[in-house]
Amino acid sequence: MAELKWRKSTWSGDYNCVEVALSPGSTAVRDSKAPEDGHFTVPAAQWGFFLHTLKSGRFDR
Repeated sequence: MAELKWRKSTWSGDYNCVEVALSPGSTAVRDSKAPEDGHFTVPAAQWGFFLHTLKSGRFDR
């Protein structure tokens, strides 16, 4: 497996946040404060659906 290239949203600024690493069929997610604790992966389609739902405002209070 190729080494993952992690990135954090520029919206995070100096704060810790989640980091993601994209691969052709999946997205890996980890806590930027504790990257040594590992990560989980989700299929790319599910990650896309999550982002779409997030951007739609469905999770806004």
